[in-house]
Amino acid sequence: MQSPTKPLVSVIIPHLNQPGDLESCLRSLEAQSLQRSMFEIIVVDNGSVSPPDAVVAPHPAVRLLCEPRPGPGLARNRGVDAAVGAILCFIDADCRADRDWLCHVVETFLSVPAGTILGGDVRIWRDDVTRFTALEAYETVFAYRFKLYIEQHGFCGTGNLAVRRADFERIGPFGGVELAEDIDWGRRACAAGFVFRYVPGMIVFHPARRSIGELLVKWDRHIQHALNMVQEKPWWRMYWLTRALGVLLSPILDVGKVLTSERIDGMATRFEASIVLIVVRAYRAWRMLALLWARKGILWNRESAVGMDEA
Repeated sequence: MQSPTKPLVSVIIPHLNQPGDLESCLRSLEAQSLQRSMFEIIVVDNGSVSPPDAVVAPHPAVRLLCEPRPGPGLARNRGVDAAVGAILCFIDADCRADRDWLCHVVETFLSVPAGTILGGDVRIWRDDVTRFTALEAYETVFAYRFKLYIEQHGFCGTGNLAVRRADFERIGPFGGVELAEDIDWGRRACAAGFVFRYVPGMIVFHPARRSIGELLVKWDRHIQHALNMVQEKPWWRMYWLTRALGVLLSPILDVGKVLTSERIDGMATRFEASIVLIVVRAYRAWRMLALLWARKGILWNRESAVGMDEA
């Protein structure tokens, strides 16, 4: 039985230059329906221009650590090293947890065997629930499709992930900034015989990007990660070219998803989301083609980074 002085769950939050979002995240965690003594909260700053001491100070039970090496995976690993809980829960600093998030984690782990890793639903947070912005509508349809990731691709985004500590130690730590940490870790977990399970009641909310520029920066990072993972394969340029052309042509089919999605409503909203879809896919295809003969690099700007999620 768990000691009353030792929390069952450790919640780990990597942070980089998001003090306002971090405050909202901490408030959502302090409001959890799970008894507060059953979980600890660990924030790991990853080299912010201004460390979030002032944000964490009003939450005396929250621990603030630092990981100077760049990369959210390394920050999460630092949190794991300091954690005492038998269950590790990962959430991003710009996310907000539903009040029953941790209860669903604990209850599910009581009924699933060892070797099961949990992932949940990530929904777009809207300050004004009466209307969608174009970016909110686009991301509501296409972003953070954790059910798809888990059930069809064998991994879970690290913005809403729970794993028993013993299982995490068998799989090993998250990778560095040079790769997509969630995909890499998920592949290693599946190769070792672990199973991902989607838990619909395990809900966190993520705000939509505030500008098209922020959205494209996210895709710059994801495209570089994908390139890093395929460059060592034979004929990778042919594969990459084919994939880029597929991305360019994909709105022909995916506009239909926008027009029929039950997650958004109104023709004006659907039209705006479709425009964002076309712009983003055209940019992704152009960027992929531009990188065909570019030198391998890592996109990481410590002062201008807008987020650390990998979803």
